[in-house]
Amino acid sequence: MRLVIAAVGRLKSGPEADLIADYAARIKAGGKALGITDFSISEVEAPKGLEGVQRQSREGELLAAALPDSGWRIALDERGKELGSAEFAKLIETKRDQGSPAISFIIGGADGLVPAIRDSANSTLAFGKATWPHMLVRAMLCEQIYRAMTILAGHPYHRA
Repeated sequence: MRLVIAAVGRLKSGPEADLIADYAARIKAGGKALGITDFSISEVEAPKGLEGVQRQSREGELLAAALPDSGWRIALDERGKELGSAEFAKLIETKRDQGSPAISFIIGGADGLVPAIRDSANSTLAFGKATWPHMLVRAMLCEQIYRAMTILAGHPYHRA
């Protein structure tokens, strides 16, 4: 099963990029033993000069094009369901065991996800009620994916 993050915005070098790269390397290194065949982050960016609904719509088109054709889609949205780490791990395990070819995580830009993308997702996920910068959400998501993998592997990283 593939894990894909489709996100609006280009990550620049800095602490967030370093953190994401570290977790991505951990995910790739430990994934194969858990049936995770690939992990990737696809970045999209709407053309400059668009604002509001036009920007969201263009970002939605680009995100849709970056997603695998099949699999489970999870939109990250502040109105989504909050999952504990063990529940998140169980979701990944369940989709893997059901034979899903991919789980795609969709992160919008500063204006959020266009409703069409959010509504077409199989589920929505929130990291609490607070609004987070979308680059930080990437780092948090990568950490939670890695944590889920350690939970599934019985590794002591997660201390519940």
